[in-house]
Amino acid sequence: MSKTTGSEDIARGIALRIAAAGAFSIMAAVLKLASLDGVTAPEMLFYRAFFGLPVVLIWVLTQPGGLAGLATRRPMAHLGRSALGVASILCVFQTLTLLPLAEATTISFTAPIFATILSFLVLKEAVGPRRWAAVAVGFIGVLIVTRPLSLVSGAGSTPLPLAGVGFGLAAALLTAAVTITLRQLRDTEHVAAIVFWFFVCSSIVGALLLPFVGRMHALTTFALLAGSGVAGGVAQLLMTASLQKAPVAVVAPFDYLQILGAVAFGAWLMKTTPTADTLAGAALIAASGLYTAWRERVRRRQALLQTTAPPV
Repeated sequence: MSKTTGSEDIARGIALRIAAAGAFSIMAAVLKLASLDGVTAPEMLFYRAFFGLPVVLIWVLTQPGGLAGLATRRPMAHLGRSALGVASILCVFQTLTLLPLAEATTISFTAPIFATILSFLVLKEAVGPRRWAAVAVGFIGVLIVTRPLSLVSGAGSTPLPLAGVGFGLAAALLTAAVTITLRQLRDTEHVAAIVFWFFVCSSIVGALLLPFVGRMHALTTFALLAGSGVAGGVAQLLMTASLQKAPVAVVAPFDYLQILGAVAFGAWLMKTTPTADTLAGAALIAASGLYTAWRERVRRRQALLQTTAPPV
């Protein structure tokens, strides 16, 4: 592959990742609007998966091998990954019902912080002092966003609801755990199988919960729920396609555009303006995540050089 082609692929990968961030932002915004009509987190789980599944299936059929890519040799590994993923998404959606859109989105981006901690505890990976410093900076950002001491805006600033913050941090921790399991699944499983079976499991769990928490809503609300599924499915496919064009370390930083999307949609649709605390904390959380991604890229490059260096 020529340098020009490589550059074009990376540019396409970045463009796809930006589009994915936009689609995820739309999904979160419409679900937040739906929550204002009393839609619960389990309902969001079901409708997001149910309406997203056809999008994913169409994508699977367009891939080389088609439905054959859905075959798996590790069904129990998919079940474990899906259990973590479903729990994570339920916490994400519960956070959306309890917190403003910008704050809920910002807290969700603490997942890289927890991923660093879990990689140290579970995978026994070496974590240097600079990455631990990034973890500390990220948690300082969380404290500022949650405003327990009104660190930026002053004593008049209202702290975020504790339950919402708790669900947001739980979602980030579970998302980090999903990241750890995906590292292992991707060694043997096709990405189509990982995405498809997760959507199937989400639909099943949501359907089981629906009789207990579901209720009738306005047609506009059901339209929002259907739109969230399509947007979520498209976002998942765009994110996957971006990884086929460019390395994860190159495209992952563009995920933080979702914070800007949440701020914009919150101001436009919900008429909510983020406080100075939220903006300052978001900057620290983003800086922590970006630095962690950069250090991970450097670490992997050094490991590759060590394994491919000629003997002397």
